[in-house]
Amino acid sequence: MYPKIIKGKLYEYRSALSYIFLLLFFSAPFLKVNGEQLILLDVLERKFVFFGVIFWPQDFYLFVLALLCFIVFIVLFTVVFGRVFCGWICPQTIFMEMVFRKVEFWIEGDHLQQRKLDEGPLTKEKFFKKTIKHAVFLLISFCIANIFLAYVIGTNDWEKIIREPIQLHWIGFISISLFTLAFYLVYSKVRELVCTVFCPYGRLQGVLLDNQSIVVAYDHKRGEPRAKRLKDTLSDNGDCIDCKLCVQVCPTGIDIRNGTQIECINCTACIDACDMVMEKIHKPIRLIGFKSEDEIMLGKPSKPRGKAYGYAGVFLMLLSLLIFLLSSRSAVKTTILRASGTLYQIRENDKTVSNLYNAEMTNKSSKPLIFEIVPVERNVKIQYIQKLNKLPYGGSTKITFFVILPLQSIKKFKSKIKFKLISAGRVIDEFESTFIAPPNN
Repeated sequence: MYPKIIKGKLYEYRSALSYIFLLLFFSAPFLKVNGEQLILLDVLERKFVFFGVIFWPQDFYLFVLALLCFIVFIVLFTVVFGRVFCGWICPQTIFMEMVFRKVEFWIEGDHLQQRKLDEGPLTKEKFFKKTIKHAVFLLISFCIANIFLAYVIGTNDWEKIIREPIQLHWIGFISISLFTLAFYLVYSKVRELVCTVFCPYGRLQGVLLDNQSIVVAYDHKRGEPRAKRLKDTLSDNGDCIDCKLCVQVCPTGIDIRNGTQIECINCTACIDACDMVMEKIHKPIRLIGFKSEDEIMLGKPSKPRGKAYGYAGVFLMLLSLLIFLLSSRSAVKTTILRASGTLYQIRENDKTVSNLYNAEMTNKSSKPLIFEIVPVERNVKIQYIQKLNKLPYGGSTKITFFVILPLQSIKKFKSKIKFKLISAGRVIDEFESTFIAPPNN
């Protein structure tokens, strides 16, 4: 594709948003919050960090719930606003249109010069321009691959791969090479096929969109019948002068005048192009704009239907549950079980009774912790087999201990006992278990 670039208002807005995204993408791995990088997706270690909050394997349910929230939000957004996500926020579009396409224009010229260069014979000029372009593409792909790897393995391990000899980090070197090659092929060869063929999101439009969905649309009632406009003549034709500029600027090569199509990524390039033409012929702008089919046909702003409200309700419920679970999430996860194969033990001349427990504490905070287990009931005592009170960062500690109660306080065979895990003077977790003993009659 050789799309023409027209820098209208929407293009400027999209460019500004893209620069913000690019700044966040390239800086996030190197920004620290609570001692952790801003975003980390370490699949191998099953460690995820979002804005300083760490999620370990024990928090997998939160990750699944967050993923469900994201999917429902995308569905809701698509039902209401169509495929705007693809044209304005999707990393594929941002890198393609705002990085690689601009490099291509800078080196090879505009869309007409690019087409002429590709169709012409191999000259020194063509060889030079193509070599420079693909060298820059490889360099940008290499930078993206390094940043992508920093998201996956963390900046500390990434810096080791960069600084230390290659023979010490063959896997890392191969990973960077493969990522570089993948990004290079996507942005130099595959390009718009990612959006029109491989991306499943575009295929969902036929299911999710309806007559109330606001999409980039051509106002066929106003624009038809289309015809060339002759100066100083009156006609009954529509406002569309069939200049085909909307087709020339489309990065996926569609004609928006043929209606909503799965290839349309709502990049709004056709809106800027059409507005420019309408201004020149002194007609109202937004012959192509963000509109719903009902708005075009009825001439009234459309309102979301029950489907949109239903998705919104599901999204709000999932989001509320996620926020509640995140707010109630403790820094330490404690698992306590009575030692298998053991019963109670009568001790101290039949005055006390004890149970043996195994406990495991997992540190989900961003620093090592020193902890103490404190029973909630005052008459409960703890006797450690081996006392450990340190929790390493990202690690766990297992301890075994007896819980001792006065025999006279036992009223039934099974009862609940509660504990608090205290660190630095505050409660970081609460847990309970079952205590068994002969009831005191």
